[in-house]
Amino acid sequence: MISKEHYFDWAATAPQDESIIKEALQCSLEHWGNPSSIHEAGSDAKKFLEEARKRAGKALNVNPENIYFTSGGTESDHIPLLSVLTRPQKGNIILSAIEHPALREMAKMVENCGWKTIFVSPNKDGVVEPEAIEEKLNGDTAFVSVMAVNNETGVIQPIYKIADMLTDWAKNKRRPLFHVDCVQAGGKIPLNLNYRGIDAASFSAHKIGGPRGSGILYLSKEINSFLRGGGQEKGIRSGTENLFGATAISLCLEKYFISEQNQTAFERYKTQENWTNDFINGLKKIKGCSIIPHKRGYSDAQCEAYSPWIVQASFPGIPGQVMERALSSKGFYISTGSACSAGKHSRPILDTMQIAGEEKEAAVRFSFGFSTSQKSMQELLEAIKEVTEQFL
Repeated sequence: MISKEHYFDWAATAPQDESIIKEALQCSLEHWGNPSSIHEAGSDAKKFLEEARKRAGKALNVNPENIYFTSGGTESDHIPLLSVLTRPQKGNIILSAIEHPALREMAKMVENCGWKTIFVSPNKDGVVEPEAIEEKLNGDTAFVSVMAVNNETGVIQPIYKIADMLTDWAKNKRRPLFHVDCVQAGGKIPLNLNYRGIDAASFSAHKIGGPRGSGILYLSKEINSFLRGGGQEKGIRSGTENLFGATAISLCLEKYFISEQNQTAFERYKTQENWTNDFINGLKKIKGCSIIPHKRGYSDAQCEAYSPWIVQASFPGIPGQVMERALSSKGFYISTGSACSAGKHSRPILDTMQIAGEEKEAAVRFSFGFSTSQKSMQELLEAIKEVTEQFL
């Protein structure tokens, strides 16, 4: 069995929380009816589905009526994006250039339907600035999406400032729907979904200890879904409801979602900030290592601009895949970037940040999670030093 102690690829997937998986499975086994059926077996399952919705809503501090269960982060990204196809007139959508492939690739299909996609690049520090988005807005803009935390660099995007900008810009005219991909943010950084101007947000269970194939879409108000079927989830997401997945993700959010109300999760987050700062300081002492973005770790005031659960670094002279394999041979598991882009040998996020040449080719991602220890992070540092001394 693969050791979790030296697993540092939590941004790809988290080891499943065994107690939550068992509880969710037991619920699914005991309440096996179709929640949409009107007989007793169906109404019994429906009761527990709605309990999961209430639990998720309470954890996220939103009305449970605004919670929709999906098959994961990808579908939760697709539903609000594809809603533009129900509009009688075509227009444009705006995406940050650092979005997950779930949005970047689906935008290509929307373009095939006559819509225009406008990409907004981040600055050299990986931040998508509200002003850069505002420059691209026009009366035909129907949808804007910016992820809360970038899955490769860990940069926390200014989603609240973007929401304010969109609200102010749209005075006396139709406001575009603002969607936030929270897959790397839920359970990792404090979030306020009640903030004015945030219309939609996506979450994935398997990033926070839940099962693969389960997610949540938060909508501040109902939208006209392009995908149709049996009408489940108020017609937003048709398909027989997954009681196991819904129960599991609600339990994960209850346990791990970071808020001042959830002191255990909040304190673990603050502890991780300190550990990650120490880890970055250790990386900076390794010959040739650069942190991406470059300004990270050189100012205490900057730590709030980055998720403490993701660090990207480069070791020029050691290709990223070589570093990944070398550490794997020592029992340490990292990645060169998004698991969804693995094997494609492309780094679109770094390209948009103008990271080039050897630095780009040598970039790797370290990502941490709830069972990561300070000791294991220090052991990772020692293993990295050994590899760099071997190759450089």
